[in-house]
Amino acid sequence: MLRPGGAEEAAQLPLRRVGASVPESAPRSTAPDGSRASARLSLACLLLLLLLLTLPARVDTSWWYIGALGARVICDNIPGLVSRQRQLCQRYPDIMRSVGEGAREWIRECQHQFRHHRWNCTTLDRDHTVFGRVMLRSSREAAFVYAISSAGVVHAITRACSQGELSVCSCDPYTRGRHHDQRGDFDWGGCSDNIHYGVRFAKAFVDAKEKRLKDARALMNLHNNRCGRTAVRRFLKLECKCHGVSGSCTLRTCWRALSDFRRTGDYLRRRYDGAVQVTATQDGANFTAARQGYRRATRTDLVYFDNSPDYCVLDKAAGSLGTAGRVCSKTSKGTDGCEIMCCGRGYDTTRVTRVTQCECKFHWCCAVRCKECRNTVDIHTCKAPKKAEWLDQT
Repeated sequence: MLRPGGAEEAAQLPLRRVGASVPESAPRSTAPDGSRASARLSLACLLLLLLLLTLPARVDTSWWYIGALGARVICDNIPGLVSRQRQLCQRYPDIMRSVGEGAREWIRECQHQFRHHRWNCTTLDRDHTVFGRVMLRSSREAAFVYAISSAGVVHAITRACSQGELSVCSCDPYTRGRHHDQRGDFDWGGCSDNIHYGVRFAKAFVDAKEKRLKDARALMNLHNNRCGRTAVRRFLKLECKCHGVSGSCTLRTCWRALSDFRRTGDYLRRRYDGAVQVTATQDGANFTAARQGYRRATRTDLVYFDNSPDYCVLDKAAGSLGTAGRVCSKTSKGTDGCEIMCCGRGYDTTRVTRVTQCECKFHWCCAVRCKECRNTVDIHTCKAPKKAEWLDQT
């Protein structure tokens, strides 16, 4: 590896043919100054190219790392923020705490949704990229992560507004007056979740980096970010309280409330299954079907450019951690089954005894006493690849 400045120094070294020696008395070249300058420039360019090829590809850091910081959100120390995101962070530090909580929530949801798949949304400890090189590929996994991360920010900020945790927002100011649904008329009241503010801030913060880049991948990310935001809005529910004699519901007061984030996760997981492979149009402003006969993507579809790796073996270049050692089900025919999870490599079986509390009874007063039950179960884990060449991918 060349040290800093090595390329410039190397460019000034005399060019010699490998294996040849130049005698002390050998006459100097009589080439014109222009030729020598051109040769030095060509050598410098070659050395610089070699240096770039030996360096690992850069994986961009992301605002996602805020989730790992907890309460220690210091805007100047968060890697991966662009200037607009840093400005918002400095101006709204209390909102950044909500963004961090949202990041932890959507990562947990991502891991829940893919717990039975080869790629299981694993995060990397103390890694500013959070997911590593797997996000470099414009795959359907990247599409899902961008969508659910955007949804997580909307959900967290909207909830914080309604709970009075933020000074810049509160209940939804637009749900006022009288309205009606299939059950009849009702009055808006209570504290409706402020989805408008959550969507608006999430769009300004999450989309800031992509709006600066303006390339095909940025267009893909912006589309999937929007899918995530609209997914949260999709599952707003109407909650009501009845007023009247004996709760007769003569009058109703209603408000809009967020659904549990699991519903958003389930929905985006279905969108992942039906994600549409696309290519960017020549002007870079829209998408077209990747192949003739493919359906066109709608505003609610997740989109991606590249096919996913199989995630069977450890491959640092692709960001794949492999499935060696993953627990699988011997009887399942789904993605959590040993045949699919282990990629046909087979599995090891370990018999373990688990001790659990059982037959618990309440004794007056005031204790709960339980027996210890022992249960022997078989745990199946995927074998590591046997082929020697898989080591070349690590």
